[in-house]
Amino acid sequence: MTDLSKSGAALGEPVAADTSPSEAFLEVRDLRVHFPTDDGIVKSVDGLSFQLEKGRTLGIVGESGSGKSVTSMGIMGLHTTGQYGKRKAQVSGEIWLKGRELLTADPDTVRKMRGRDMAMIFQDPLSALHPYYTIGKQIVEAYQVHHNVDKKAARRRAVEMLDRVGIPQPDKRVDSYPHEFSGGMRQRAMIAMSLVNNPDLLIADEPTTALDVTVQAQILDLIRDLQKEFGSAVIIITHDLGVVAELADDILVMYGGRCIERGPAEKVFYEPRHPYTWGLLGSMPRIDREETERLIPVKGSPPSLINLPSGCAFNPRCPYADVPKGNITRTTRPELTQAAAGHWAACHMPEPDRKRIWTEEIAPQL
Repeated sequence: MTDLSKSGAALGEPVAADTSPSEAFLEVRDLRVHFPTDDGIVKSVDGLSFQLEKGRTLGIVGESGSGKSVTSMGIMGLHTTGQYGKRKAQVSGEIWLKGRELLTADPDTVRKMRGRDMAMIFQDPLSALHPYYTIGKQIVEAYQVHHNVDKKAARRRAVEMLDRVGIPQPDKRVDSYPHEFSGGMRQRAMIAMSLVNNPDLLIADEPTTALDVTVQAQILDLIRDLQKEFGSAVIIITHDLGVVAELADDILVMYGGRCIERGPAEKVFYEPRHPYTWGLLGSMPRIDREETERLIPVKGSPPSLINLPSGCAFNPRCPYADVPKGNITRTTRPELTQAAAGHWAACHMPEPDRKRIWTEEIAPQL
């Protein structure tokens, strides 16, 4: 993940005024996705910035409701199609892909890029795949949208992709319907459809949800192998730290619609600098050591995105909210500050205190 310290994005400051093309393959600048409701504005994503280069994998983690999937839908340009009813999302900021800004681009331009330049593996393939059409027909359609080929050539491509993702007897299963596939097979078919046009950016939203452990491992291996083959940039969105540990080069931790920690995977796993990240790690089961006690959950519930707590959004759940002097954790929202090279965290606790607490209190319990 490229260092954003010079741009101001790393500090959570608005950067929308900078309209120059991004040199990064993908750059998200101060992205905000808000949904008007009768109860107020739901600030699902509220000032998110990050960069991603080709060939690298970014893992976005956090509890349900932290803004992970809304971020992915925003990158894909799916918040302006009216699927949320009459109240469309209010989207601002900038999303640069291959030097092109997507939020201000013509909708037809973004639609043409979708599938060819960027593709998405949805969380529930049974809902994402059309139940009335065969798997093959849906892959054929996705291919023909971006290639001037006849149905026979497109069908050959569909069979080739099904074979590549490990579907047995692809020449026969290409004529099967989604309900005739198992959960793991449907996920493989979804991956085949996403990669049929060799996209440069692949977003996988909870790609292993509801799959058994052995199938999860197969899907993760498949994504990793296909990334090496196609050289794509990959965003893995999940609440499962085990998944990002398997795949991600860099990790971005979201809470309350904002980034609260980001950095190289090894830094976030072995030297985390935010109490929320400590909680996520403490609630993750380990198989490399004997467990003598129950897992330690993060106390409390995720905040309402309509009425976030003042100050640090995590302060009602944070056992270290009173470590900083005064009442700053409840009055002032922390910005991302650098804890180490390429490693940033949004916490009011001084870095020496965070380092000491992690080393002496948290790490020995994990």
